[in-house]
Amino acid sequence: MTGTSPARAGSGAWRRVLLRLLFTLALPAVLVTAWWVASDGSTNVYWPPLRTILKAFPDVWTGERLRTDVRPSVLRLLAGYATAGVVGVALGTVIGSYRRVRAVCEPVLEFLRAVPPPVLVPVIMLFAGIGDTMKVVVIASGCVWPVLLNTVEGMRAVDPVMAETARSYGITGVARLRGVVLPSASPQIFAGLRQALSIGIILMVISEMFAASNGLGFTIVQFQRGFAIPDMWTGILVLGLLGFVLSVLFQVVERRVLGWYHGLRASTRRSP
Repeated sequence: MTGTSPARAGSGAWRRVLLRLLFTLALPAVLVTAWWVASDGSTNVYWPPLRTILKAFPDVWTGERLRTDVRPSVLRLLAGYATAGVVGVALGTVIGSYRRVRAVCEPVLEFLRAVPPPVLVPVIMLFAGIGDTMKVVVIASGCVWPVLLNTVEGMRAVDPVMAETARSYGITGVARLRGVVLPSASPQIFAGLRQALSIGIILMVISEMFAASNGLGFTIVQFQRGFAIPDMWTGILVLGLLGFVLSVLFQVVERRVLGWYHGLRASTRRSP
């Protein structure tokens, strides 16, 4: 009888982690190298060398600026994203669960979804003012649609055999929703949440370009207006790093919540 020793299993796990890390960092490393080489001899004021941008980075993004600009942006993003997640899942559950409600709401949803959220910024400013509330509402108004529509589709795609089995065992109401419907629709819901995250970052920047006194969007525009082009590029790098960090955190949460789903897919791929 043979088996895998704990040491060998541990080394195999570390090898997989290192390979995954290598694949994750390979393309960014190639892109950064290409940027460095392409911009190295640049004399264009709007396209400074990457080394100039990186040299200015620690001088611009000090601890004080992180507190006054990055933290407010992240808090607004999280507030708007969380609001969109709650509203999108709640409405999507109702609309997707009842055919008549879906028939009534679909034309209105298609109309509202076609309106770009940045166009609504002046309208939202009339009702919500120019403070943080306006920025949170702008972020939520754009993030809610992928969550809502994916939730609706997830509800419609619930396995009818599972639904009928739950009904035959007397599992109805909240127990059916929590134990059968939402778990079945959760992969689709997380797909909508992933799409909403990137939309939220874009709308966070756009909302801070209107009547703001802090935030990443405000700071980048101020650098541009002051002709501090390397500083402006450092702000763009901060946005990219923020998006990367949030994406990694989202993947960690998704892997934990949908562990059963990824395990099922992995076992399906391994089966002959």
